[in-house]
Amino acid sequence: MNTDRIKRMKLQSNRKYATAGFSLIELMVVIAIIAMLATAVGVQMFDALDEGNVTKAKAEIKNFETALVGYKIAFKKMPSTDEGLNALVNNSKKKFLNTNTIPKDPWGNDYVYTHEGGNNYTIISYGEDGKSGGTGVNADINSNNLSGDED
Repeated sequence: MNTDRIKRMKLQSNRKYATAGFSLIELMVVIAIIAMLATAVGVQMFDALDEGNVTKAKAEIKNFETALVGYKIAFKKMPSTDEGLNALVNNSKKKFLNTNTIPKDPWGNDYVYTHEGGNNYTIISYGEDGKSGGTGVNADINSNNLSGDED
């Protein structure tokens, strides 16, 4: 009789373990939900990164503009197009930026400086693609239009 009781207990125990846990379908559903959430969050992160790069480029252009004012006060003229932004760190009086070299834009491209005469100049970052024109993250960021509107 003792052996019958032991067999019953083992059978009940096996049934308990057989119904415990998750089925393969339940696991697949959970994995699919996690994948959808990760995709949604990832897209938002890349959009925020793009916005951050545009904001950084605008801030650096504003910093160049402030340095150009200091340059104008010290030398009574703006740097020529040939001198470019390098004149802000490589000149006979002082550095107008707190760096030894002109930083590149957030996408690793050079800023383009042109002096049009007098106090007129333009500083441009050509955006992620490094080419003139474009839309979105590839749009030009121009010192004459830093309000966020595209040209």
